[in-house]
Amino acid sequence: MTDHKPEIDEVSGVETTGHSWDGIKELNNPLPRWWLYIFYASIVWAIVYMVFMPAIPALPGTGMTNTPGIRGHSDRALVAEDITQLNVQRGQGSAKLLTASLSEIETDMNLQQFALAMGESAFGDNCATCHGAGGRGAKGYPMLADDVWLWDGTLSGIETTLRHGIRHYEDPDTRNSAMPAFGRDGLLTPGEIDDLVQFVLVRSGREGDAAAAGRAAPVFAQQCTSCHGADARGNRTLGAPNLTDQEWVFGSEPRDIHQSIYNARNAHMPAWQGRLDDATIKALAVYVHSLGGGEK
Repeated sequence: MTDHKPEIDEVSGVETTGHSWDGIKELNNPLPRWWLYIFYASIVWAIVYMVFMPAIPALPGTGMTNTPGIRGHSDRALVAEDITQLNVQRGQGSAKLLTASLSEIETDMNLQQFALAMGESAFGDNCATCHGAGGRGAKGYPMLADDVWLWDGTLSGIETTLRHGIRHYEDPDTRNSAMPAFGRDGLLTPGEIDDLVQFVLVRSGREGDAAAAGRAAPVFAQQCTSCHGADARGNRTLGAPNLTDQEWVFGSEPRDIHQSIYNARNAHMPAWQGRLDDATIKALAVYVHSLGGGEK
């Protein structure tokens, strides 16, 4: 039996492992001591952690998901405690909201900040799906981040809209108006509707057929002024939009205007009274009011 002597690399003078790839020999360098110390300390720390903290999966049938550890730490319990404390704080703020008027909320800085934070959270959960993040709106859903209002844009007006909705017929106090479907119900001829489209384009300052708009003027006076007004500037008590500006809920293209006249656009907004508590509705009113700069 012969002794096996380790092979020494001629260049580095370090013992090799005996492995070779494409003529390159692997050196058997020892691990750095600092690395070994950290590695061993990590093992010790892991053992200590498993003893004191929840770590090891529990056996089936024990009713536990893991060992509780000597310390009895529970993230679930800590989160529940934080939520309880948060609910207490919110409850105190909500109680103040209930007793304060909307104008008082806007003049009390602390209460206003609470209402804005609470309203922003409620808006994200309940309103952003339609009105977009920050109330930026979308086609068919009004923008709330401007000063253009289809209905009442005051604090109390916004609260009324939130409470009772728009065309939410289960609520007797809902905001309600109905535009006729002039084409679908045969109230106007296709030619009259085409002329009305040009009339709206011209009145809103866009390029349109002036002759067609002239033909539509008496039709507009007979069929549309009761809601939109003789000057076509709308009527917010009826939710009738201003037709002379550049704000369009359902689109500004001729085909969009034609569709509005032909089929009508009687959109629906749910009544939030009964779905949300009074404090949340107040907070939402303050938040939405702040998005548009605050109509007095």
